[in-house]
Amino acid sequence: MDFLNGFVALSNFVLIPAIAYGSQLALGALGVTLIYGILRFSNFAHGDTMAFGAMVAVLVTWWFQGMGLSLGPLPTALLALPFAILGTMALVLITDRMVYRFYRTQKAKPVILVIVSMGVMFVMNGVVRFIIGPNDQKFLDGERFIISVREFKQMTGLREGLAIKTTQGLTVVVAVICVIALFWFMNRTRTGKSMRAYSDNEDLALLSGINPERVVMYTWMIVAALTAIAGTLYGLDKTFKPFVYFMLLLPIFASAIVGGLGSPLGAIAGGYIVAFSEVMITYAWKKVLTYWMPESLEPDGLVQLLSTDYKFAVSFVILIVVLLFKPTGIFKGKSV
Repeated sequence: MDFLNGFVALSNFVLIPAIAYGSQLALGALGVTLIYGILRFSNFAHGDTMAFGAMVAVLVTWWFQGMGLSLGPLPTALLALPFAILGTMALVLITDRMVYRFYRTQKAKPVILVIVSMGVMFVMNGVVRFIIGPNDQKFLDGERFIISVREFKQMTGLREGLAIKTTQGLTVVVAVICVIALFWFMNRTRTGKSMRAYSDNEDLALLSGINPERVVMYTWMIVAALTAIAGTLYGLDKTFKPFVYFMLLLPIFASAIVGGLGSPLGAIAGGYIVAFSEVMITYAWKKVLTYWMPESLEPDGLVQLLSTDYKFAVSFVILIVVLLFKPTGIFKGKSV
């Protein structure tokens, strides 16, 4: 019984939160890896693009809530998500046309595009904070839990309870749908195949009659959809605060690089590796170890390697270790 109680506590505070957070990071890292694989630069404005998509979702959700529209037990933000995706698509396509296209036609080096993307990042960050403000914004409604601690205890009779938030279940389901749709698109459609060809060999793709501007446009549109969804899901699960998305850039890039920058499969694997690492290192293990260890060996302290304040430091350490010892990542990226 103690083993089961310990496992439930582990699931409640480590496994389920890490799976949900990993799904959010995986969607974000997929966007980073697509831009790197196809457009050949690291987009530092990615976190703030997520913030913009989430902001549109928040504003439309408030509008719907004001009109009395809802999805019952599900968050109203799901109704707002298509608007967030369209808004983010418009933003990235305008940004590409006004900023990135010039440097692309000049055949600028990737490092120039990285610096340019940093400028775009600061502008986007300022725009989002100007429109919605710098503070926390809550927009979650509907049923809060799929299963609550009290319900779980009543069903099982265990001392420990398990709570699964609606947003956690929603995150995993939406992430799975997005990943399946993306891989189907990249492998089965003509546009997806042309994007992969352009990523593998740009000169050969151009000789084959592939329109580079069309490839760029579709890449930005797919990335916009992924970032809007990831940003909204993160905002629902945690809270929406513009500066947090700026901070998210580190674990997202760590996820993409751990898996192999340019590899979609690597981005997904990297997202879960980084999420589990962050959650497990910042979790206080005392409760679980009390259940699992003999009474004489029960810990007195929290058994916490790092405070939750240093969560993003874990991503930084992972990033440094990977760049030092295996810079190509697990799946040896570079192409889509």
